[in-house]
Amino acid sequence: MTYTKERIMDEQKLSDDEYIKDKSDYLRGTIKESLRNPLTGALDPDDVKLIKYHGSYQQYDRDLDTERKKQKLEPLYQFMIRVRTPGGITTPGQWIALDKLSDQYGNSTMKLTTRQSFQFHGIFKNELKPTIKAINDALLSTLATCGDVNRNVMCNPNPYQSKIHEEVYALAGEISEHFLPKTSAYHEIWLDKEKVAGTPDKEPLYSEHYLPRKFKIGLTIPPNNDIDVFANDLGFIGIEEDNEIVGYNVCIGGGLGSTFGEKSTYPRLADVIGFVPKDKVIAVGEAVITIQRDHGNRVDRKNARLKYTIDKHGLQWFVDEIENRLGSKMEKPRAFEFNKNGDEYGWVKGTNDKWFYTLFVEHGRVKDEEGYRLKKALKEVAGILKGDFRLTGNQNLIIANVAEKNKKAIEAVLEKNGVLNNEKLTGLRKSSMACVALNTCPLAFAEAERYLPSLVDKLDDIMRKHNLQDEEINIRMTGCPNNCARSSLGEIGFVGRAPGRYNMYLGASHNGDRLNSLYKEMLSEENILQELDPILGSYAQEREQDEEFGDFVIRKNLVDTTDRPLQIL
Repeated sequence: MTYTKERIMDEQKLSDDEYIKDKSDYLRGTIKESLRNPLTGALDPDDVKLIKYHGSYQQYDRDLDTERKKQKLEPLYQFMIRVRTPGGITTPGQWIALDKLSDQYGNSTMKLTTRQSFQFHGIFKNELKPTIKAINDALLSTLATCGDVNRNVMCNPNPYQSKIHEEVYALAGEISEHFLPKTSAYHEIWLDKEKVAGTPDKEPLYSEHYLPRKFKIGLTIPPNNDIDVFANDLGFIGIEEDNEIVGYNVCIGGGLGSTFGEKSTYPRLADVIGFVPKDKVIAVGEAVITIQRDHGNRVDRKNARLKYTIDKHGLQWFVDEIENRLGSKMEKPRAFEFNKNGDEYGWVKGTNDKWFYTLFVEHGRVKDEEGYRLKKALKEVAGILKGDFRLTGNQNLIIANVAEKNKKAIEAVLEKNGVLNNEKLTGLRKSSMACVALNTCPLAFAEAERYLPSLVDKLDDIMRKHNLQDEEINIRMTGCPNNCARSSLGEIGFVGRAPGRYNMYLGASHNGDRLNSLYKEMLSEENILQELDPILGSYAQEREQDEEFGDFVIRKNLVDTTDRPLQIL
């Protein structure tokens, strides 16, 4: 089937987003006019959709909503801005610039995301343009960090871990650049560039309607699945032979979001469908993206991700279509093995003889609090660092490319600010992730980032009781089933149902190749602690040698195994 404007607009009952894209003039809409409207802190409803492609979400402070309604005021509208950093690397100068922006325009914090990006929260409408311009002045961008396009490309953020890692990092940057939207709207709206007369916009890959839904790409190198490659729409698993990358296993169809009460929506792991040499990676990406462009669901956005396109048409149909567009067959997948999906903390020496310090950042929130001045510490580090900063896929940070002689200075800054060797960093806490949720995310039913630290405090007491305080059990929490913190891949996963109430899921694998399954619904904190105490006690007493918690849960039949396991063709 050929993709045409006529085919899209002739479809019955298209989603509203499709009509908004169709009349947007390549993502321009009326954003300029909305920004100038002094009567409201919000944008025009259509522009709220379009601004996502430019890297921002309109939100409001839900903590203040009731009081503002009493005062007959509109919600306190504010914006989140996301910064694109392929592979997650920034310079010290860029870090300082972003830190300054968080104080000048945001809420004085920075959020490190699960896709190796930065987020700012609390930015008001009249500050959107100066913030985005300042980000670009720092040689970064917000373009395509949101919206129905390819998002930030993930990979292991330490190219100096090996020669192979360096090659994969470079490929991630190439993929990111190749799949950026080509419209000039971004530069016109935010950077005051003039549209060249007589030069119409073109989107040779996306066309004027872009994709039916967001699209995510990740690259990883066994044995560490540190970016949760199977959660991506398109994943590339590097295959090494004789210390060289010979190509990549291709996996398609990952996505963890769902909707409560709608069985047609579900989390899904990507299937491993073949192996391609490394010079075919971009072509495979184009084939997968254009198939999704041509055949994805543009009627129901809840069923618009690539995973639903694959399940509707069949996996073999999709593979055949990829090979048809490639003009060649893929090889059978090569053997690989993952052993974990977390980060390794502390100092590691790179192939360039420089040092890399992986620092735990609880739920990615860079902020200062009493006795733990993380934001201040990292700003000081940026002032003396000759290397760079690297964001991991688990919301953590690597202080990178540190010379041997400078290690002690870095450690002194971290120690002075209460960041180094923090006694609260148990195995469970270091393996935790949470999304933003309340108070700014409009989709959240319950807390996540603001609540999980206190829940981990209580769970750590149980872990110590059973002598498990050093065990790195993956625990993840999201405020809704959209799964921004990949809670479906937590050995212990929580999804908010209502304030103070969570569905608890158990049994994901420690290496990210098995989803967890529902254990019990609508649990309060008291219920959660009551349920997990005996399970953790049994794990401490009955586990087999080197058995991870998720595998123990499955062996003991505490939950039904997932209906749809990872497939390898």
